[in-house]
Amino acid sequence: MRHGDAHRKLGRHSSHRKAMLANMVASLILEGSIETTVTRAKEVRRVAERIITRAKGGTLNDRRIVISRMNHKEAVIKLFDEVAPRFAERPGGYTRIIRTRTRLGDASQMAVIALVD
Repeated sequence: MRHGDAHRKLGRHSSHRKAMLANMVASLILEGSIETTVTRAKEVRRVAERIITRAKGGTLNDRRIVISRMNHKEAVIKLFDEVAPRFAERPGGYTRIIRTRTRLGDASQMAVIALVD
């Protein structure tokens, strides 16, 4: 049975993983793209797509839910003012993952995750 296999654990306990993904999504929104490992990029994509879809609603309740998931004031402001209106007509697929290189230290496959233009 596959119960409880809905996400990757990334070698962290749940609160650390949740905080790390929230910080990575905030960086993605503020910077437009970030470089990380392929596995982390795939998890960040799951979280970011859901947050952007929620922000497209634009209501006060949507804003409160996004703040509870990603407690970064500047990122939330940019998300609702710039990013969500840009994707208003797009039904999903807001991010792109591009594999780049192999990291020298541990040979991990690296990737750039970026918001689609």
